[in-house]
Amino acid sequence: MPHLIIEHSHNLPVSEINLLNALHDTAASTQLFDPTTIKSRTIEFKHFKLGNNKCGFVHVQAHIIEGRTTEQKQLLSDALLQQLQIQLTDEYQLSVHIYDLTPQIYRKN
Repeated sequence: MPHLIIEHSHNLPVSEINLLNALHDTAASTQLFDPTTIKSRTIEFKHFKLGNNKCGFVHVQAHIIEGRTTEQKQLLSDALLQQLQIQLTDEYQLSVHIYDLTPQIYRKN
């Protein structure tokens, strides 16, 4: 844990792998998780429509096991958004959402 799911428009000015690595490393740097348990992946969208004047987007979903404080979740959210702002210009819509997973119903092998 966590799972970082990085959804993005196809037209990013940075390489997908560099963005993936930067966000993965950022999550590890918060020291909220064992770095060996972080799982990150990207999903590219060729077709999208934004209701503003932005030319593209990146939305990061961080799925974490519940139990962390609001402050810890804010730390993670702020760190990921800051990394997005380093990687991309204001032309892109950037967002982060932290989701709690209930351990009683989360399964993995």
